[in-house]
Amino acid sequence: MTDTVKTIKQAHFRKKLIKEVILHIFLILGSIAMLLPFMWMISTSFKTEAEIITSEMTFFPRHFFFGNYGRALETIPIFSYMWNTVVIALLKIFGEVFVSALVAFGFARFRFKGKNILFMILLATMMLPYEVTMIPTFIIWSFFGLTDNYTPLILPAYFGSASFIFFLKMYFETFPRDFEESAVIDGANYLQIFTYIFIPLAKPALITIALWSFMGTWNDLLGQLIYINDPAKYTIQLGLASFNSMTGEIIWGPLMAASFIALVPIIGILLYAQKYFVEGVKMSGIKG
Repeated sequence: MTDTVKTIKQAHFRKKLIKEVILHIFLILGSIAMLLPFMWMISTSFKTEAEIITSEMTFFPRHFFFGNYGRALETIPIFSYMWNTVVIALLKIFGEVFVSALVAFGFARFRFKGKNILFMILLATMMLPYEVTMIPTFIIWSFFGLTDNYTPLILPAYFGSASFIFFLKMYFETFPRDFEESAVIDGANYLQIFTYIFIPLAKPALITIALWSFMGTWNDLLGQLIYINDPAKYTIQLGLASFNSMTGEIIWGPLMAASFIALVPIIGILLYAQKYFVEGVKMSGIKG
C-alpha cells in the first residue's frame, strides 16, 4: 500500500514538473519574442548606416558607432518634445486619476436607483474604438477653435476614463464597509471618507492607473497628430514620426537612437514603480 501511494505521489510530482517546465518554456519564448525587437533597435542605434543597409544581417554591431545619438539630437529637439509630452501627461494624470477615483467611489459604495444601468452604459463606451469618434470629436473642437493646442488632449481627461473607473470600482469594493460606517459614526461625511480613508488605502491602484495614463500619453501618436500642427508644440511621438521628413532621407541609425532615447523615461518609471503596479493589479481582483 505504501509503495502504491509513493508511486502515485511520484507520478503526480512528475506531471506537475512537466507542466511547469512547459509553462516556463512558453514564458521564455514569449519574453524573447517581445524583447528581440527592442534589442534590435538598440543594436541598430550603434551601427553605421553602411552596416545597417548591407545585405549581410548581423545582430551585434561590428564596431560601436556613437555618432547616431549626436545626429539624432541635432535633427530634432528631442528633449523639448519630451517636455511637451510630460506637460500633457501630468495634466491628464491629475484629471483622470482624481475624477475616475471619485466616480468609482460612488459606484462602489453608494446604492441608488439605476446604478447598474449607468455602469453598463459606462462600460459600453469602452467598446467604441477611437477611430469611430475621432472625426465628430475633431469637428466639435474645431467649432470652438481649440485645435493646434493641447486642450483637446487634456480636457477630456477631466471627465474620467471608463477603464480606470472600472478598475478602481473593483478595487474599492475589496474594502470592508466598516471603514465608512465607523467614520460616519465619528461625524465624517463621504467626501472626507473618500479623501482621508479611501485615497491613502488605494495608493497602489492610483499609482497603477497613473502609470497607464502616462504611458498612454507618451505613446499616443494618432490623437496628437490630429490636433497639433505647430512643430514647436510637437510631442515625442510626433517628433519621431516626422524624423525622416526633417532629414529629407531615411536614416535608420539616428532614428533608432532617437527612439531609444524616447524609451528611457518610460523604462525608468516602470522599473521604479513596478512594485506598485503589481500590487495594484493584484488587489483589484483582476487575474490574468
